[in-house]
Amino acid sequence: MSGHSKWATIKHKKGAADAKRGKLFAKLIRQVEVAARTGGGDPEMNPSLRTMFQKARDASVPLDTIERAIKRGTGELDGVNYEAINYEGYAPNGVAVYVEALSDNRNRTGAEIRSVFSKLGGSLAEPGAVAWQFERKGVVIVDGAADEDELMLVALDAGAEDITREGDLWQVTCAATDTAAVRQAIEDAGLTVESSDLTMLPTTTVALDSADAAKSVLRLIDALDDQDDVQDVFANFDIPDEILAALGD
Repeated sequence: MSGHSKWATIKHKKGAADAKRGKLFAKLIRQVEVAARTGGGDPEMNPSLRTMFQKARDASVPLDTIERAIKRGTGELDGVNYEAINYEGYAPNGVAVYVEALSDNRNRTGAEIRSVFSKLGGSLAEPGAVAWQFERKGVVIVDGAADEDELMLVALDAGAEDITREGDLWQVTCAATDTAAVRQAIEDAGLTVESSDLTMLPTTTVALDSADAAKSVLRLIDALDDQDDVQDVFANFDIPDEILAALGD
């Protein structure tokens, strides 16, 4: 798991009941709506919608709220037409940053993203500048109590590519299109899945070996993530566990 994935996991645990829950719900609902608009409203026929549906349910978004978002996406209910936009740039210390946004106003969103990069020591780059440093993958997070041999047998048989231990959790990595199938196989085996999602995993990482360097990067990452139109932020930093744990506290 990259340093950014670890940071995201720490924030997920700490933020489960915090004041930003409403903002998280809004982002998840928007993701469901766009997935339904681009691939249809049947989760069984639309892998992206199936993944976003499950992601929203993992975060305890009410089922009726998700169903309304799907209907807005398919046109059964009126809704805003969101556009998917990606931004690429650099955080301090040369860390590559890839931002995924859903916006109803490209100019507003672009100005906001540029401002965050500029104010916090980063720089926005041209499309393609950092995307090549990431790979689109599916990630399934499994309770660490799961038996390694059993998990490996089940996950690999379902199409998983890699299984790694990260603290008290297992991370199962697979092709993006196999995410739902891998999760289903793990759950069918009676193992507890904490979450599943589509992500951008870095192919190379930048080591941040001091607390000051880590803080400067995380400050930018968190500010981007806090923008209403931003759905996900990925970065290729790698921070030692002891520094990451201290910052998480």
